[in-house]
Amino acid sequence: MFKKFFTAIGEYMILIGKSLQKPQKMRVFWKLFMREINDLGVNSFGLVTFTSIFVGAVVAIQMFNNFDASSFPIPTSFVGYATKAVLVLEFAPTIISLILAGKVGSYIASTIGTMRVSEQIDALDIMGVNSPNFLILPKIIACLIFNPILIAISIVFGIGGGYIAGILTGNWTTADYVTGIQMYMPNLFIYYAFAKTIVFAFVIATVPSYFGYFVKGGSLEVGRASTQAVVWTMVFIIISELILTQLILS
Repeated sequence: MFKKFFTAIGEYMILIGKSLQKPQKMRVFWKLFMREINDLGVNSFGLVTFTSIFVGAVVAIQMFNNFDASSFPIPTSFVGYATKAVLVLEFAPTIISLILAGKVGSYIASTIGTMRVSEQIDALDIMGVNSPNFLILPKIIACLIFNPILIAISIVFGIGGGYIAGILTGNWTTADYVTGIQMYMPNLFIYYAFAKTIVFAFVIATVPSYFGYFVKGGSLEVGRASTQAVVWTMVFIIISELILTQLILS
C-alpha cells in the first residue's frame, strides 16, 4: 500500500515537472489557455453565483439567530460583519473550491482520461509533443488566474445574499447590515483567503490531471478515475487548508 502511494507521488511530481516547462509553441498554448478559461472558469460562474447568494443568506440568518439567542445583547450590525468574516475566512475559498473540485475536477480527469484511452496522448508523444505540458499547463494557469476571481465574486454575492435575507425577513435593517460590512477586518484574513485559493486552484488543476493522464483501460476506467480524482482532490484541499491555517493564522 505504501509502495503504491509513494509511487503515485513520484509519478505526480514527474508529471507536474514536465507540465511546468516552457510551451513549445506560444500561439498554440495561448489558444488552449483561452479555451480552458472558458471551460474551467467562465462556465463555473453561474454555479458559484447561485450557491454564494443562498449560502450568504443562510449564514446571515444563522448569525442573527445566534446573536438573538445570546444572553448578552449583541447589536444587529454584527450580523453583517460576521457574515463577511465567515465568507472570507471559510465559505468562499474552501467550500467553493470543494464545489469546483467536483465540477472542474471531474471534467479535467474525464477529458484527459478519454484522450488517454483513445490513444490521442500516445499520438502526441510520438509526434514529439510534450503531452503533459500541452494538456495540463493551460489548465493550471487558467485555474490559478480565474479561481481567485471566482472566489472574489463568491464573497460579493454571498454578502449580497445576506443583504437580501435582511430585506425579506426584516430581522435587521439595511443600515445595520451595511454598517457591519464596513467594520474593520484584518487584511491578513484577505491574504489568507486568496493564498488558500491559489493553492486549492493548483490542486484542482493537477490532481485530476494526474488521474486522467495515467488511466488504463476503457470508458469504465475513465469514470472510475474521475470519481477518484474528485475524492482525492477534496482530500488534498482539506489537508492543505489545515496546513495553511496553521502557517498563516497561528
